[in-house]
Amino acid sequence: MVKISCESTADLLNEVNGTNIYAERGISVIPLFVRIGDEEFRDGVDITMTSLLERCADLKTLPKTAAPDVSRLEEMFTELTKDGSEVVHIAISSDFSSSYNNACTAAEHVGNVYVVDSRNLSTGIGHVVLEACDMADKGKSGAEIKKYLDEEIVPKVETSFVLDGLDYMVKGGRCSAVAALGANLLQLHPSIEVIDGKMKVVKKYRGSWERCLRSYIKDRLEGREDIRFKRIFITCTSTPEEIVNEVESLVKEYADFVEIRRTTAGCTVASHCGPRTLGILFIRK
Repeated sequence: MVKISCESTADLLNEVNGTNIYAERGISVIPLFVRIGDEEFRDGVDITMTSLLERCADLKTLPKTAAPDVSRLEEMFTELTKDGSEVVHIAISSDFSSSYNNACTAAEHVGNVYVVDSRNLSTGIGHVVLEACDMADKGKSGAEIKKYLDEEIVPKVETSFVLDGLDYMVKGGRCSAVAALGANLLQLHPSIEVIDGKMKVVKKYRGSWERCLRSYIKDRLEGREDIRFKRIFITCTSTPEEIVNEVESLVKEYADFVEIRRTTAGCTVASHCGPRTLGILFIRK
């Protein structure tokens, strides 16, 4: 038997409607840690994306996120493998966190654990996790699942988000206050994409956020023949339901996905990108 695990950064929850894909698929989740001042919280356990953003509104600097340490990962892997099962653990991109390296060290100590570097974040990781679940359901071994994910899934996940504002980018030192002011005056909204395991600004849309989202969905989906239409995630932070509804309608207009899942981003995305951040995430052929 193969069990699947990941970190809370896979964002397979929805705070709005209570959907929990981890529970649906029997996925074991280990939380990242969020530090706000002298306080420390477990992502998705002691603090949610919504409560984090409420706290951040009054802060001049962003919270810090920390990976689960080797001992905590060892504890989880030991529990999961004690019945003789193998484990496939999918980690956030090694360029974003020490989670992957910590998981590799823990896996060496425990045995029967295969660690996959997702080279991604948010439901970009979630796609890799669910593909692992599908393979496990087919009776594939841990080694077979890792090989398939490394070669066929990880390089083909397309992750991008559009931000409403740049305040959190300024707080995080990724953008100057002057640049943010200019962007606000020009109504510029950056589209961020994960490329080679790192976040990069790939385009700047101009106009209201809602208008930019319409252009973004069209750019990402219209006329594409290189997409696997098995599943798409619409993932966002603190976004009005009517906007998410419109995005889903546009997704259906431009592409015929078998499954459309809505999730809310966790504390990692929220603390770096702020409220009203939305992305569509899928896998290429």
